[in-house]
Amino acid sequence: MKWIVPLLFCATAAQADTAMSGPEFDAYTRGKTFYYAENGAPYGGEEYLDDQRVRWSFLDGDCKEGRWHQDGALICFVYDDSPEPHCWSFFQSPDGLVARFEGDPGQTVLYEVNKSDEPMLCLGPKTGV
Repeated sequence: MKWIVPLLFCATAAQADTAMSGPEFDAYTRGKTFYYAENGAPYGGEEYLDDQRVRWSFLDGDCKEGRWHQDGALICFVYDDSPEPHCWSFFQSPDGLVARFEGDPGQTVLYEVNKSDEPMLCLGPKTGV
C-alpha cells in the first residue's frame, strides 16, 4: 500500500473547524475503507459498512468488528471486544478526513492518507495448539 502524507496537514487541520454530523459522516464513509496516519506514521484502517457497522485494524491483519453512533458532536465507536465507546470528532479538509480523539485537538489527531473501495485484509481468528 502506498502512503501519501499530506504536506499541508497542519494548515488544513486547523482550517477544518465544523465537525461532521452522523449523516454527513455516513455519507462520506459508507462502503469505503479509510487508512489513517498520525504524525506521518501509519496508524490504522477502518472499513465502513452498512447499518453503521465498522471493521477496524491497526494494519496487522487482526480486525475488530464494531458499530458507530453519533453522540452530540462526536462519532463514537464500540467494538465487540470492548464495551467502552471511543469517541472522535471528524472534519473534512481539502486533504481528506481529520479525526480528533474526543474532539480535543490536544489529544490524538488522525488524518486520512488513503481511501479505497476494497475491503481490508483480515486474517481471521488466531488459533493455538
